[in-house]
Amino acid sequence: MKHLFHRISLKRRLWVSFVMLTVVCISATGIYVSVFFASEMKAQATTTSQNTLNKTAQVFDERLRNIVVSISTLMMGEPFQRAMRDVQSGNAGEYYNRLSQLQTPFAQMMLTEQSIDSVLIHTPIGEFYPTENWRDVGMPFQDTAVAGAIRDQEGLPWNTIWVRGHDDELFARGKPVISLVIKPLFDMQLSGVYVVVNVREDHLLDLIRANLQEGSLKQRLIDRRGESIFSSTETEGSGAQPLQDYIGSSDRGHFEYDSPSGGAYLVNYAGLGMNNDWVLIGYQSKKQLLAPVAEMRWTILTIMGVCVLLALVLSSMLSELLLKPLFKLRNLMFKVEQNKLDVRFESPFEDEIGQVGHKFNRMMDQIGELIEEVKTSEREKRYSEIKALQAQIDPHFLYNTLNTIYWKSEMEEQQAVSEMIVSLSLLFRLGLNNGKEITSLRQELNHVEQYLKLQTMCYPELFAYDIQCADERLLETPVLKIMLQPLVENSILHGLQELDRPGRITIEASSAEGLLVLAVRDNGIGMDAETLNRLLAGIDDGGASGGYALSNVRARLSLYYGYQADIQLESTPGAGTTVRLIIPMQEVREA
Repeated sequence: MKHLFHRISLKRRLWVSFVMLTVVCISATGIYVSVFFASEMKAQATTTSQNTLNKTAQVFDERLRNIVVSISTLMMGEPFQRAMRDVQSGNAGEYYNRLSQLQTPFAQMMLTEQSIDSVLIHTPIGEFYPTENWRDVGMPFQDTAVAGAIRDQEGLPWNTIWVRGHDDELFARGKPVISLVIKPLFDMQLSGVYVVVNVREDHLLDLIRANLQEGSLKQRLIDRRGESIFSSTETEGSGAQPLQDYIGSSDRGHFEYDSPSGGAYLVNYAGLGMNNDWVLIGYQSKKQLLAPVAEMRWTILTIMGVCVLLALVLSSMLSELLLKPLFKLRNLMFKVEQNKLDVRFESPFEDEIGQVGHKFNRMMDQIGELIEEVKTSEREKRYSEIKALQAQIDPHFLYNTLNTIYWKSEMEEQQAVSEMIVSLSLLFRLGLNNGKEITSLRQELNHVEQYLKLQTMCYPELFAYDIQCADERLLETPVLKIMLQPLVENSILHGLQELDRPGRITIEASSAEGLLVLAVRDNGIGMDAETLNRLLAGIDDGGASGGYALSNVRARLSLYYGYQADIQLESTPGAGTTVRLIIPMQEVREA
């Protein structure tokens, strides 16, 4: 046999070797898959499911933690503390005054955490809740499921109680909610005082659905007795007692579960940190998971037959194939000479030519990385210049705002003080924009509106303002942040403060030929032709006529949008000034 093998031609030796190698390799692969693939699939599915479940539990815990933090912030506020002092002294005469004072903290809390559907503070002197929610007066608090949960804890130490899903009995909407009951944060323990927070069940369900991986994994939230937390869902699988036996008091784990109704499941579970009695479980059918294994056996046999036929055909072409990678590598080098740097060498072979090709790919990757580093360096330099210019915007109005807040508080104008503090808070939050340079037109108009509200309180009767948008769809257009506020500040300081008639500032947003047009118009003192020409030419006159604000905005627009953006300035002495920002409407990256 050996002698015969030596006497046959090289082409036939390659043919025999290629066929034998193909059969051996595919047979070995088939055996390996048949023996080990099922166990590997189970192990991988278990690990992946546990990771997905842990991630979902972490997101769920974070949402519950945010809800607790929001209500704690409410309880630490002065309006809540005043109400508690009234409860302590039994003073019911100030009930409506305290109810009114709590509306702003209620609104801020529900704006911060939109999962909160309703809030109720139950006290012996009355109930406090947001007035936009209709309290179901036909349902006394002591007859609700929440009150029943509180009675179940009677005699036990507790600060918070989570009540699983139920229809909202306190307010008229009656949506499915999960309730959180918290004892008040106060200097002393107050009997009969509870803060009830109803969290929307559909929002919490969305958290679970948003973190589901593609495939057969299903998730449910249950307690350690096996009962579903959400009123709109039921735990799949079997009864509660077997699940309780498997889970026990552990926080993480997995097990295989045989349902009495038939079918085996791979089950993972993860406990929640905010409520040790709640457990998130994920389960998937073993039958569905391992179904590909049976089909794979036949697939391997089919592949083996096809590969043998291909081996017979391709063996005669082997000599040509050995040289083909070398020709391919040479053609790639020609393309590189033509500045096509995105080419890469691909070959199934790990021979010397393949190694040279891998070195070629590594060299091209390093060249690409160097080019990208240069681009990144230039981009960071440009963004740092934008931030430096933005930091130059003068927030001198802050002194007047704080001073106005102080004097209004001295005059006990509490409503005005609250509105100014809320506007100032929104102004700073929208201005920060989570550290991003790009915001939406909606938020930019909201930002400048908060600034105008503060200025109208600091300078009463100086001016009125109006904000208009020609098309609601423009509100989602991405724009560079804090572009309008400097122009409005410029109108107030240099156009309206010396005006002897009522002032007015109008802000308009429109579009034309693929461009976003933002106009800031005032009816102030205007400026003469010489000053106008200096500003149009980009000459800073020291800020005496507003040149600083315009040059700052012009520099920021130029740095980000380049030649595509423009500023137009029109002014008539004694009649007013109009500044227009022309910005390209296009998809822009987050800075």
